[in-house]
Amino acid sequence: MPFLLKISRLIDAFSDFIGKLVMWFILATTLISAGNAIVRKLFDSSSNALLEIQWYLFAAVFMLGSGYAFLRNAHVRIDFISSRFSARGRNWVDILGILIFLFPLCYMMATLGWPLFERAWHTGEMSSNSGGLIRWPVYGLIPLGFLILFVQGVSELIKRVAFLTGHGPDVLAHDGPTDEEKLAQQLLEEAQARLKGAQ
Repeated sequence: MPFLLKISRLIDAFSDFIGKLVMWFILATTLISAGNAIVRKLFDSSSNALLEIQWYLFAAVFMLGSGYAFLRNAHVRIDFISSRFSARGRNWVDILGILIFLFPLCYMMATLGWPLFERAWHTGEMSSNSGGLIRWPVYGLIPLGFLILFVQGVSELIKRVAFLTGHGPDVLAHDGPTDEEKLAQQLLEEAQARLKGAQ
């Protein structure tokens, strides 16, 4: 188990790096979008390539960031059901979900996405829009994104098994409020302060 946990930590570090990298894609998308809008309004000009690179980057955020979301436990989860389970029960549900749903989904999407990428690579498929971009980079995000998610799934599976066998902590445990709960509390306090100030 120590060897597997070391592999898990390496995978986690990789997912963390990728997640922090794709966060910059959000800034790039915002700047490109704003720049394109300003040029369109001021000079009545636009670029299809710039419009398309926005959705390429946006797609990259979601496809490449899925492993990071899984690492941070920020993916969609039915908490009102899982919160009723014991710690062992939650981990068993996750193990079954990873094995029965996540791994087959990743395999299916990667194997279905690869031929799209390969065909676009060999044919040099271009956007049908004038001045548009080549398509293979965005098609390549499909198998790559699901491969990253699969690898992070391996790490999460190792951590769940480590907890159940007494070799690691419960990564599903909620130690205090989540980031979302903290933000909601902060917004509530700010709204209450404004309300008091207006009276």
